[in-house]
Amino acid sequence: MSKNFRPIVNVIEPEQVIEGAGVRLRRAFGPNPENLFDPFLLFDHFYFDDPIEGPITGFPTHPHRGIETVTYMLEGSMRHRDSLGNTGVIGPEAVQWMTSGRGILHEEMPKRDASGKVNGFQLWVNLPAKLKMTTPSYQEVEAEQIPIGEQGGAKVRIVAGNYAGEEGAVTEIAAQPIYMDVRVEAGAEFNLDIAATHNAYAYLFEGQGEFGAGDEALQVEATRMLVFGEGDSIRAESDKGMRFLLLAGAPFKEPVVPYGPFVMNTAAEIQQTFQDLRDGTFVDQSAI
Repeated sequence: MSKNFRPIVNVIEPEQVIEGAGVRLRRAFGPNPENLFDPFLLFDHFYFDDPIEGPITGFPTHPHRGIETVTYMLEGSMRHRDSLGNTGVIGPEAVQWMTSGRGILHEEMPKRDASGKVNGFQLWVNLPAKLKMTTPSYQEVEAEQIPIGEQGGAKVRIVAGNYAGEEGAVTEIAAQPIYMDVRVEAGAEFNLDIAATHNAYAYLFEGQGEFGAGDEALQVEATRMLVFGEGDSIRAESDKGMRFLLLAGAPFKEPVVPYGPFVMNTAAEIQQTFQDLRDGTFVDQSAI
């Protein structure tokens, strides 16, 4: 049976924005009531930041409700702690998948590596209405725990999803996501079947390559976010080599009302969030 390769229907050049305490980011998209990237809400690449470890630089304590945040590092590290007493460090090629649920306060502070670099990504994934107020939780995976699939010149670190007979390290996420760090060698090709019901994106951050097939194939250079159209398979190849994050997920098709670090389904729920912050009930003390 022939494959229906997904074409690229949009190419997004990330914008530089400032977040936290002066951290420069490349933002491909952010929370929007139109919910164009359902089930994803935000994608940031913090490569051009200038972090200095200390109390005033990074992402000081801030709240989240109604979403999941995914931090994946390439270089440097991210130290984190939260209102539930969790602390840790996300090192190179490690991932933290945090489900904020009903509410959490946390901070993330970047630290340079020996060469002075910090390079990583943050993705926000929506939660369906029935899970917006779930108990906060984490899936933290060290670099050596992330499965690697290799096939035909493609080497894939599988955070979530399945490739070349390997299952991703992160499981039981409502959006049924695919999150893969894909490295395609020069002259090689990458293929992956993806459910036609999923929305799919690729963030090309190294090199250049061709996505799609036939007359719909498109050559793209880093650094760009690619939006795939309809189909049931992803195809990408490169003459000189490239590296990209492949993201896909099942859309919830629910209304969203984003307000800063909160994403709920109604304006009333956003107002209740602020009331909970004022009342001191935002964080469920029984979870501590």
